[in-house]
Amino acid sequence: MPNQLKNLQPDQVIKQCQLLIQKGHLSQAAKNLEDMLAENPGHIEGVYCLAVCQRKQQKYNLAMASLDQILIKQPDHGRAHQEQGYTHKAMANTSQAIASFEKAVALNPALFGSWRALADQPGYPMRQEAKKRADWLSSLPPALVSVSSLIYQKQLHRAEWLCRHFLKDNPHQPEAMRLLAELGTKFQILDDAEFLLASCLEFEPNYKRARLDYVHVLHKRQKFNKALEQAKILLDSDPENATFKIGLGNAQQATGDFEAAISTFESVLDSNAANYSIYLTLGHALKTMGRVEDAIQAYRKSYDLKPDFGDAFWSLANLKTYRFTSDERQQMRVKEASATTSINDKIHFCFALGKDLEDSELFDEAFSFYHRGNKLKSEQDKFDSKSLELSFEFQKNNFDAAFFNRHKQTGCSAADPIFIVGLPRAGSTLLEQILSSHSQVDGTMELANIIGLAHRLNGRQATRDTPKYPSILSNLTADDLTKMGELYIEETRHHRQGAMFFIDKMPNNFRHIALINLILPNAKIIDARRDALSCCFSGFKQLFGEGQQFSYDLEDIGHYYRSYVELMDHWDKELPGKILRVQYEDVVADLESQVRRILDYCGLPFEQACIDFHTNKRAVRTPSSEQVRQPIYQSGLEQWRNYESHLTPLKKALKS
Repeated sequence: MPNQLKNLQPDQVIKQCQLLIQKGHLSQAAKNLEDMLAENPGHIEGVYCLAVCQRKQQKYNLAMASLDQILIKQPDHGRAHQEQGYTHKAMANTSQAIASFEKAVALNPALFGSWRALADQPGYPMRQEAKKRADWLSSLPPALVSVSSLIYQKQLHRAEWLCRHFLKDNPHQPEAMRLLAELGTKFQILDDAEFLLASCLEFEPNYKRARLDYVHVLHKRQKFNKALEQAKILLDSDPENATFKIGLGNAQQATGDFEAAISTFESVLDSNAANYSIYLTLGHALKTMGRVEDAIQAYRKSYDLKPDFGDAFWSLANLKTYRFTSDERQQMRVKEASATTSINDKIHFCFALGKDLEDSELFDEAFSFYHRGNKLKSEQDKFDSKSLELSFEFQKNNFDAAFFNRHKQTGCSAADPIFIVGLPRAGSTLLEQILSSHSQVDGTMELANIIGLAHRLNGRQATRDTPKYPSILSNLTADDLTKMGELYIEETRHHRQGAMFFIDKMPNNFRHIALINLILPNAKIIDARRDALSCCFSGFKQLFGEGQQFSYDLEDIGHYYRSYVELMDHWDKELPGKILRVQYEDVVADLESQVRRILDYCGLPFEQACIDFHTNKRAVRTPSSEQVRQPIYQSGLEQWRNYESHLTPLKKALKS
């Protein structure tokens, strides 16, 4: 490496080499990059830059080898697929070039070069759509194209800085507002995202991209009726738009109108029969309604159309009652092992194969797939244990009986909510199904309102060492607490069907029991508890839709369970009698006694329907949906024993 580059960091060397490439000094750029990579082997951006240089030098085989290095490590690297497309094109490999460009834009729709290449390809069937995408990107300020690309590359902080910098000079630019809202959504600052999109639509009411995002954010905030209203406005503006129809179907589903949603999804398929993702969405709606055989057919159609669509296979496995055919098993293994399969699809295949092998009692091999899927997922979705530990310790040190006595007359007096808290896979769906079978109780879903309130109290500094929440609870006035409780009751009203009580079964609300007790002192709280090893390993085997980052590592989930138990022990001491603990194993062993105990705690008369919970036809939206439609069973109580030789890290974490 030349002396002037020796003291530079790899990123600085790459910038220098990019300038050399632009000036046509390809040999020097390649030499500098090779020297840098000798000292920093596998540096992704360095290898990428070298591949670009090699292509421009017409060293196509070397360029392909460099790109293969990247894609083996990062199959979802959109720019590497784009560069692969350029290289194939230079080699006159037209079909391979098209496939690479298609893969690139599927991973990063902000890649103008790939859209342009597809639009310029004679005979390409989606040429007009590609031209439309390319024209759209070329109409944007370059800074916003960069923001969009950075978002897809998951470089969110860089994207946010660039977007805010652009907005300083262009405060009402609609796409910039939309992109900042998208970043807010990814940072889970949903109230900011909602406000930005609402403001954007005030300036540009016909901006359909912003309205579509607005529907999605309202959905995430569980403002389902408002989302439905906006979805209808969107579809009215373009009645044949398949994306807008899907948005309407999702909104209908969220408001509980599953029949209408299914009808909407089916209408989309009338003119989009080759769209694999719609079949998946339809399958989910059918599953929620208990139409399992129809859901299976929809999932199968989805993977027929896209054989490497891991989510379709995982959705079949996640029915818990489905058994794969030998052809399906072979297809999953081939696609999971393929270098061209995306990381997200690989994750889904791993969990599906783990479930299938478990059903075949091949437990060691099943564990290897569960472990691989969890490792890939944990790399995607990092678990921040530090902030949780700080929160739990603060609550144990500061929220005691004396604290709650000082706030005895505060909060909203409503006794409507029954919170079911705990860890995922601890039996909360079973308890919800039992209680919602009572004539005086409405089942709802995992409501995000309490967690959303905690986020709002915390403000924008969600990741700093000393967050505002939960310490801010000490500073809230009686009026604040009453208004928050009343707002919770009002915001959750649309989930109810008119019964006296309703269930909020968000498991992670155990982190917010102090908040719940302050704003809703008369609410009931049930702690759904399960044996530690059973609960933790069941969570480890489950691929959750979002959140639950702690569940993708055996040590993390063990520490999390232990912290949960310690926090619940604290509440038992400081709020005696407030929380009813229901042990899953006790429910399985003696259903009627536990049902009577739960109903007594809730102040409800006994009803036989609670024993016959499996006949309840209500929609169930959690992974346990099919299990709670069956009579109670004991076969799954100690499944972890089949994997005991692999669970040493979990056992140590639970004891440490």
